[in-house]
Amino acid sequence: MIIGVASLALVGACPAHAEVNAAQAQALMKANKCGRCHAPDKTKSGPSLKKIALEYKDDADAESKIITQMTTGPTVKLKDGSEEEHTIIKEKNPDKLKNLAQWILSH
Repeated sequence: MIIGVASLALVGACPAHAEVNAAQAQALMKANKCGRCHAPDKTKSGPSLKKIALEYKDDADAESKIITQMTTGPTVKLKDGSEEEHTIIKEKNPDKLKNLAQWILSH
């Protein structure tokens, strides 16, 4: 019984089970001007956060793929069909990047 309780405590302490800090994620989006291209539920020049979340819904690597997208500046296709390099987010703190990715996936 003690082992079961200890295991449950460890699972609860795991960062993957941490709650998303929406205010921190929104502040990070604002600071990096992500809203120029992305909105919560409407497509601008980039996909909505809701569309991104749906795209990655069943992808076990969704979080890492979103972080890679934000931190490496790959070429992306825009709504009008043109292509440009995705803006690289200025934030380097892995916990804040993970929180932002999880917040995006929560839409």
